[in-house]
Amino acid sequence: MDARIAVLASGTGSNLQALLDDPVVGRAIRLVISDRAEAKALDRARSAGIEAVHLDPKDYEDREAHDRALVELLQDRGVDVVCLAGYMRILTPAFVRAYWERTVNIHPALLPAFPGAHAVRDALAAGVKTTGCTVHLVDEEVDHGPILAQEAVPILEDDDETSLHARIQEAEHRLYPAVVRRLLEGDMPRLHVGTEAQ
Repeated sequence: MDARIAVLASGTGSNLQALLDDPVVGRAIRLVISDRAEAKALDRARSAGIEAVHLDPKDYEDREAHDRALVELLQDRGVDVVCLAGYMRILTPAFVRAYWERTVNIHPALLPAFPGAHAVRDALAAGVKTTGCTVHLVDEEVDHGPILAQEAVPILEDDDETSLHARIQEAEHRLYPAVVRRLLEGDMPRLHVGTEAQ
């Protein structure tokens, strides 16, 4: 499947880099978009020769208007699949419906446990022995939707948020490119591209 991928990112872009480094996935990435002008993910995209766009939420009257502009940009560039890589905005139904079953997210916990922006901190506070990361399709609920793959990460006795997050990221950087590659190669039938998603 010759799909065109866009990556949405708000921060350093380490998961973006993992996707770029995959020989199959990296070739398919055509666009990187961030809601933050200073996001290092945009620099990573430019370094890789990929179009990098800052779509500033302040330029729009509300979240839905921003997301409509986001969809227009994606459609204008012929994007088939969207990968969220540390994108810290909650997507509105206007976006989710436009890219239904074509938007993939990576989350630093074993969903459905610990959804939200503080998953690593929440896992430590709960005293669980194991956490990890989840790749899932995006629906209209936060950190929800069909789970595609997970990788468990043990919580060590001396872990703090920084050390645990670093080990979870190592797992993310393995799992996310592998899952997206399988999606692109047609090994996971849940991804719908082109007319199937209409």
